[in-house]
Amino acid sequence: MSINYDNFEEREVSFPPAHTAEHLLNQTMIRLFGCERSYNAHVERKKSKMSFYLDHKPSRQEEKEIERRMNELIEENLPVTFSFVSRDDMPEEFSGSRLPEDATDLIRLVSIGDYDVCPCNGKHVRSTGQIGRFEMLGTNWDEMERSFRVRFKIV
Repeated sequence: MSINYDNFEEREVSFPPAHTAEHLLNQTMIRLFGCERSYNAHVERKKSKMSFYLDHKPSRQEEKEIERRMNELIEENLPVTFSFVSRDDMPEEFSGSRLPEDATDLIRLVSIGDYDVCPCNGKHVRSTGQIGRFEMLGTNWDEMERSFRVRFKIV
């Protein structure tokens, strides 16, 4: 099967450094807490927030570890690369259920070094060293929902 790359368009994002950090934070949360990717994200230039379902409220030490790990990954200057697959050939670990209904048959996978890979058509920086510094502004825990919200900015 031949893939036509000519029709691929990147989705405009408000701030590519924060959008790339979103990918890093998703994978960091997966690795630290065994959760899934964020179920709700609002990523902007001034302030961003992402929410995750967790099995416990993170301690202050765990919150500091999130911020430490994020800045470590940024400093590693990991390359951000892209590959394309057809929707039918998408690797099993990616659920097509999170793709927009109007997604084309051509799916772009964004890789950040060997740390994260995720379907995405947004704009990104070329390497994590271009992100800046990740600064956690605060967190919220919803005990009923078992939901943890991280508020952050990129400086």
